[in-house]
Amino acid sequence: MKKLLVALCFTCALVLAVQAGDGNQGKKKHEQTAEQKTLKKDMLAKYDTNKDGKLDKAEKAKISAEDKSKMEKAGLGHKKKDEKKETK
Repeated sequence: MKKLLVALCFTCALVLAVQAGDGNQGKKKHEQTAEQKTLKKDMLAKYDTNKDGKLDKAEKAKISAEDKSKMEKAGLGHKKKDEKKETK
């Protein structure tokens, strides 16, 4: 009986270890297209005033409506939390 219990515990531990190792396989990171990479690089060059390689809130606020439209069409726009809930 003890051998069966030990084998069962070992099996459960093994299953948990395998599942923990596969944790990120269900979520695939979105790969950007060449067009998206180019547009993102252009937007950084145009609006990244402090040259840190990313846009902070103040820099994002200065993005023109035309450029925001370009980014959304290219699939780079971020949905707000309320919009995400509506699409689900």
